[in-house]
Amino acid sequence: MDMILCNTLYATSPSLSPLTSFRTKPTRFSTKLRARAQFRSMEDHDDHFRRKFMEFPYVSATRKQLMVDLMSTLEHRLQPQLLPCSLPPEARNFKNPNGSAEASIHIRSGDKSSPIDFIIGSWIHCKIPNGVSLNITSISAFLNSSTKAPNFVVELIQSSATSLVLILDIPHRKDVVLHPDYLKEYYQDTNLDSHRQSLLKLPEIKPYVSPSLFVRSAFSPAASMLKIDVEEEGKLEEILRDHVSPAAKEVLEVWLELCASEDDEEKRVVGEEERMELERRDKSFRKKSIEEDLDLQFPRLFGEEVSSRVIHAIKEAFGVL
Repeated sequence: MDMILCNTLYATSPSLSPLTSFRTKPTRFSTKLRARAQFRSMEDHDDHFRRKFMEFPYVSATRKQLMVDLMSTLEHRLQPQLLPCSLPPEARNFKNPNGSAEASIHIRSGDKSSPIDFIIGSWIHCKIPNGVSLNITSISAFLNSSTKAPNFVVELIQSSATSLVLILDIPHRKDVVLHPDYLKEYYQDTNLDSHRQSLLKLPEIKPYVSPSLFVRSAFSPAASMLKIDVEEEGKLEEILRDHVSPAAKEVLEVWLELCASEDDEEKRVVGEEERMELERRDKSFRKKSIEEDLDLQFPRLFGEEVSSRVIHAIKEAFGVL
């Protein structure tokens, strides 16, 4: 607006010189203003894509509310430890060429002094040729090698109105056979398995067995890997609202209090050898996850060009380029 006003004055007042004649060497104050404006523009840009991610547009209101609640809690509680999302725009929200598949990804890295490596949320929607849609919503939080504590994951996979797969866990990062104290601290003392047991009491819920051996090996003995099958869509919403949602929020609370808290810094200190072991394991897990999932599925859903740039951005964020 200021530029329009100044040019109007110059055009109507012959006594005024062109704007360029008034330019002087930028002052420290003007440089700060420019930097502040650029930062504000980046914040606005980030906010736009975050809102797009938080829409979860292809799932039911109950499921959307669950995902929004979990992501909001995660970001609010970890806010002092998190950096803004640094993914390029083309990797934050994208579609395939014919518009039959769309996805949104939100990744925030942790500050260097934080035990948080990064958090990631995503939703994927795809129209399947048989007339139904595949909808996947997920939220994960990954810790760095300054702590041995488990990560957090919740994922809901749905390909019909009456069936849904739930994965809810704090996946281990140490061998629980070699380290029985790890099993006790994070799984037995927290009574984490009680959530899986309670959900399995519902007649509509059965154990889910992933066809991937890698996926099955990546989760803890207390993981809730479950399949929900109902006769009516309303019953699925009821189970999500009254049973899955409370369980997911309780597991997230356990993880935030026991694994991600900065208050227990002395407790979570690891030795150099253990740190290197954690780094090797984390990197191997992330690379294998991308190979097993994104490298196989994304080209089929989004085409080679879109998949290539998105997977590259994700690998960079995961530190596995």
